[in-house]
Order: sequence, then structure tokens, then C-alpha cells
Amino acid sequence: MQHEVTTAGPFERLLTLRIEEAELEDAKNRAARKLSREVKLRGFRQGKAPRRVVEAAVGPGAVRAEAIDDALPGFVTEAVRAADLDPVVAPTVEKIDDVDGGVEAAIRVTMWPVVESPPDAAGRKIEVDDVGVGDDEIREYVDRLRDQFSELEDVERSASTGDFVTIDLSAAHDGHEVPEAAASGLLYEVGSKSFFPGLDDAVAGKGAGDIVEFATTLPDGFGDHGGADVQMRALVKGVKAKRLPEVTDEWVSDVSEFDSVAAMDETLRRDLGRRKLDAARGQFLNRLVEALAEELDLELPEALVRAETEAAIHDFSHRLEDQGMSIEQYMQFSGLAPDALVADFRTGAERSLRTRILLEAVVTAEGLELDDAEYDDMVARIAAGAERPVDEVRDQFVATGQDKSLAGDILRRKALDLLGERATPIDAAGNPVDLTVPEEPEPGDDDDDTGPGPGEVDE
Repeated sequence: MQHEVTTAGPFERLLTLRIEEAELEDAKNRAARKLSREVKLRGFRQGKAPRRVVEAAVGPGAVRAEAIDDALPGFVTEAVRAADLDPVVAPTVEKIDDVDGGVEAAIRVTMWPVVESPPDAAGRKIEVDDVGVGDDEIREYVDRLRDQFSELEDVERSASTGDFVTIDLSAAHDGHEVPEAAASGLLYEVGSKSFFPGLDDAVAGKGAGDIVEFATTLPDGFGDHGGADVQMRALVKGVKAKRLPEVTDEWVSDVSEFDSVAAMDETLRRDLGRRKLDAARGQFLNRLVEALAEELDLELPEALVRAETEAAIHDFSHRLEDQGMSIEQYMQFSGLAPDALVADFRTGAERSLRTRILLEAVVTAEGLELDDAEYDDMVARIAAGAERPVDEVRDQFVATGQDKSLAGDILRRKALDLLGERATPIDAAGNPVDLTVPEEPEPGDDDDDTGPGPGEVDE
């Protein structure tokens, strides 16, 4: 076999193979055996007919075509290795031609894009969301806590959003009662949209003794009447409103591990501030790398983008299956057409590829290296998360080749951090923002409180 390599693009090569007819002999024998199992030949058991008999029955051309299909992948692998090419996706056959004394095949080989001079992050200013913690945010957390410990009390007025009504429900379809949709003494929160469509609008503004009727469609799950149009009737028997507890030191001490309102406020403000700083840091790095990646002067190979898109859709489909949903059902619920779904995943695939290419270019340009301590620390963290022995996880990574992938992830993270050090986060007014997250207080520090974080309470 002879091969020749020509440039077909910045990151693509065209590999031309010349395979002599004699090199196809073994493949023709295999093809004849395969065809003899598929074709009934008088006088021979399936799979036992000689090649000449098979060729006489199906034609030499059919045997030869089957042989080429069978042998070509091996020849391509051999030629790729001989040409010292490193494809990132499976090489694709462009064409196959019969030539004098053999066959000639053109194979497109796609390689990983490499950028020698990545865009510089120095002097870049990237806007991030406000990291300050306002009183209204603290109030929101406190109100959520109050709501969890609220009590319901009867009120002599009409119901509004957030109130609860006690109702009796009945339903009729084509003049006949629907027992499955009936309820007595149902306590329902107005505005929650957690029951029949139209119920919230029907009971809003109504008081004890009011009777309302409305048309609705029964959700799936109501037996034979699921999806049926029905006429609902609701009797409002009473209205209850939430009575929220007053925020006092005593109340805070009773429902949480804080001793006072001031201690709760301080811890909430501190913890929420850390979370916002951490979120802003991620936002800063994402926006920075996205801007730099868009400036890369390269055209992504189509085969690579297509493979990345297909892999992303495949992974997404599996995640949906884990939740008991097919991708067809997802498209139906989301209203996305197949073309639009693929387009969304393709956009994400291109962004992901550009980001990786950028960070790998920074790794090379800056001469970043991975030391054993960094790798060992990451393996230890993964092992701890999986609750498995460190040595077992390390050996598995080596056996499956995941060690190289993990090393690449660590190096790209180092490149991302380096870019972040050279750029400046700013607020909407253009002022620099310090995104340093304060260290967690050590246990026993005077300013440390072991109470719940924002939105968390002790039951």
C-alpha cells in the first residue's frame, strides 16, 4: 500500500491510499465466507462454499466491494500511523476509485486545532454583576424564614394572592359528575397555580359563602377523564391569612442557632457576600474567556464541530432518560423543533471547542506545567467525593487513560486563572471590583457562628 498526504485545510489533511489488488486477496476470502453465510448455495452448507462458487453466484464485483469495505479501515489506520497524523475524529472516506491494478481512496483526516499566539488578556476590563449585599436581600431571606414559621388565622374578607381558602370542589363532564375531581374541605393557597387551571382566578376576590363556576381541562392522571373539558364548581367555606412572626431576638433564638437578630444578620450578610463574590468570579472568568475565544483567528473543522455537537446531544439524551423522559418528549414540552435543538447544541459545541483551544494555547505559550502535587490533590478530591480509596481511583484513571484527560483539565484551569490575573473585573460604572473571597472563619473564632446559612433554618 502506498499513501500520500496533502493539505486540505489548516487542520485537515487529505490522505490518498493506493491499494494493490493483491493486497485485497485476504479480504476477498473473508468477504466470500461472509456472503456464503447470507446466500443459499445448492450443495454447500452456509459459510462453507468456496470463493469461486460465491463469485459465480453473486458476481466478482460484489465480493470485491465487500472486501474493500472490510479491509479499508485497517489500511486507513496503518496509513494514518505511517503518516504520523493524529486525528481527533474518525477519518472520513471522501471517495473510492478503481484504478489500474487496484483501488485508490481519498480519506479526510481532521486534527485538533492549534493556535500559536492566543489573544492577550492584559488590560482587559470585564463587567460583572454587583457583589454588594443590600438590605432588601437580607430582608428576603428573613421573610422566607418567617414564612416557614407563619401561622394561618381566619379572616373576614375576600381572598387575595397568598391567602388560603377552604373549598369544596365538584366537576361535571357532559352533565355527569366526575368523582375523581371532587374534593371536600380542600385548603388551597390562592395564586399557587398548583391545582386545576383557572382555580386561582375563580377564587381570588371571593369570600366565605361564595360559589363560583369555571371551565377547565383536567390534567392527565384523572383516569378516563384525563384531558377532558369539565365544568368546575367551587364553594368557598372560609379564608385564612398568614400571620408572620415578629423578628425578635427571642424568636430568632427559638427557630435557629443564632442568639440574636444582629448575629443572624451578620452571618447572612457574610455568607451571602461570599456566595455573590464566588458567583461573580465565575461570571468574570466566563465572560473573559468567551471574549478572548471569539477573537481566535481560526475556522473550526466541520467534522470536529459535528462530532462535538453529536456527543453533546447524546449526553443530553442520556440525562433525560435518567429522568424518565425521551428527547422527543423534551422537544414537545419545550416547543423546540429538531433543527432548532441541533442549532442550539451546535452553538454550544463551537463555544466549548473555542474555549478549550484558547486555554490550551495559553498553556503552551506560557509554558505551564503540571506538578505531581497538583495532580495528586485533584485525585484525592475526586476519591473523597466518590468515597473510594485514592490508590484505587488513581489506578483506574491510568488504566482507562483518564489520567491524561485529568491532567489536561488541571492545566486548562491554571491557564484560566492566569488569564483572570491579567484582566480586571469592573462594575457597571467602570470601577474595579475586588473579587477576593474572604477566608472562612476558623472554628472558635469570635465572629464565627455555626447557625444556618442564607435560606436555611433549623427544624
